[in-house]
Amino acid sequence: MGSNQQYDEHARARWVDEPPKRPERTPFERDRARLVHSAALRRLAAKTQVVGPQSDDFVRNRLTHTLEVAQVARDLAKTLGCDPDIVETAALAHDLGHPPFGHNGERALDDVAGACGGFEGNAQTLRILTRLEAKTLDGAGRSVGLNLTRATLDASTKYPWPRARSEDPHGSHADGTARTVRKFGVYDDDLEVFTWLRRGADGQRRCLEAQVMDLSDDVAYSVHDLEDGVVAGRIDLARMADAGERTAVWATVRDWYLPGASDDALEEAWKTLSTAPAWPTRGYDGSRQSLAALKNLTSDLIGRFCTEVRLATRERYGAGPLARYAADLVVPEPTERAIAVLKGIAAHYVMRADERLPLLERQLTVVSDLVQRLLARGPAGLQPAYRLDFEAAADDAARLRVVVDQVASLTDASALAWHRRLE
Repeated sequence: MGSNQQYDEHARARWVDEPPKRPERTPFERDRARLVHSAALRRLAAKTQVVGPQSDDFVRNRLTHTLEVAQVARDLAKTLGCDPDIVETAALAHDLGHPPFGHNGERALDDVAGACGGFEGNAQTLRILTRLEAKTLDGAGRSVGLNLTRATLDASTKYPWPRARSEDPHGSHADGTARTVRKFGVYDDDLEVFTWLRRGADGQRRCLEAQVMDLSDDVAYSVHDLEDGVVAGRIDLARMADAGERTAVWATVRDWYLPGASDDALEEAWKTLSTAPAWPTRGYDGSRQSLAALKNLTSDLIGRFCTEVRLATRERYGAGPLARYAADLVVPEPTERAIAVLKGIAAHYVMRADERLPLLERQLTVVSDLVQRLLARGPAGLQPAYRLDFEAAADDAARLRVVVDQVASLTDASALAWHRRLE
């Protein structure tokens, strides 16, 4: 189990008790193995990150992004004294609930799922881990998903509250429309297992492991989305030398990430980033030299952000092992702003690009159409596991939730194929 006393019997408990098959493994190593071998993780290979997964052999999909987040999270966890297997498993799980077409698909599903409580990718992740992914059954023969430990499920919960307690969304989508998807971590019909996993938690406070997972996600995609945008030819960092360009990017940063950030604060963050030794001094041309420069930049930025957070957290809490609810991650404001600047550059030049708008509209249509067509067809249109869920559903809201589960499980390519088949 390791020496950290925070991981007691309560933290190691599973919803359904399962004696270990290999006693030499810790409970958290078992959790990680279950996630690695899951179908839900494999499906991420065909789901959108920023640039579509079929657009280029170099750019990232959800699976490669997830593996990078897991590596960052594991390394940071080890420096803080968290169990690295818990944090790595949470990182591997963090995007499982993303539907086809990423946040755009999430938006479409939330629009059509109002009658059953809406849709949110993090709530869907919990549903996958505790219900939809086949591994363990309870005494009544019902699926309890991967049946992970309480500590691992808690670490995987980014928004530990239901929809009714969520805040109003803010910011804009890639097409300029207002964000409407609320951030929450559990649907009402999954509250039983959520209440169990949160037993002993302090209100809506996230455990330290969940905070490490969340920061690692921010760090990874802030640098990797920038890298992908440069390689795809959508981002030319030389444009950021123009003050007018930066002002436009800062507006995107405020719209998407840091509403209260001033231009002066973002300028200071940009200056720190762009004067770093690893920052590229020439344009990207596809050569090995350019690729190496980008990779060195990625490595240096990840190392810098994690070191700043580790030092700030250690300064507050001292040198002992930190885990569960013994500490909160300390992210210095300059670090937060630097990460937001990098994310804002990608959002401005890639996710807000005008040429993507027809594609985004098409994706919204595909997802919405799929839900309506599958509802009209009934159980015959669903895969076997979802067909049984549909037949067992007690009312229209429950049947809608099953159809939403089915559509959310699809990859980008399979969503398009299903849409053509069901026309």
